[in-house]
Amino acid sequence: MTIASTTQQICFFILAALVVSGAIGVVLLPNIVYSAFLLGGVFLSVAGLYLLLNASFVAAAQILVYVGAVNVLILFAIMLVNKKENLALIPGLPLRRVLSGTVCGGLFVLLLRVVFTTSWALPGPIPVGEEATIRIGEHLFSDYLLPFELASVLLLMAMIGAIVLARRDVFSTDVITGEPVDQGLLEKVRTPLLLEKPALEKTP
Repeated sequence: MTIASTTQQICFFILAALVVSGAIGVVLLPNIVYSAFLLGGVFLSVAGLYLLLNASFVAAAQILVYVGAVNVLILFAIMLVNKKENLALIPGLPLRRVLSGTVCGGLFVLLLRVVFTTSWALPGPIPVGEEATIRIGEHLFSDYLLPFELASVLLLMAMIGAIVLARRDVFSTDVITGEPVDQGLLEKVRTPLLLEKPALEKTP
């Protein structure tokens, strides 16, 4: 075993540990902002795994699309919504957690069985090298054109969903004047409350 292969294995185990621990944190952390940041860390770790496979183009696409677009979009949606609601208790929550944990454990055992029972072809195919980007472009616009367009539609739907979530809910009536709230009232120019407060204090 050479130094290069040993270093590659060490990097793989570190990145794999980061992916697993980050994914667990995304699911278990109560703060959704921290979960979103951990999701970005998971995406970066997956990009590192792609680099270990000599797939530099896929790693760059992983960082640009998932970290630079999808994860940032999720963070913007979370910070724009910023709703503080008193969540009601979910009936049968412990039973639901047990059932979901059982399903996840069963899927994990199934994946382990596939990993240990599949006869993997080692070593893998020879890396294409600098021609990888050309090959990927040819396949994207020929064999995989329909999935490529479907992925773009999916990203568009995610962006529209983030815009819908970012819309703030308003009261049906204005809390100050009692007027019914409509678009005209929302766009009406009015003196900010911080400027109105000193004038109210001067009145006897």
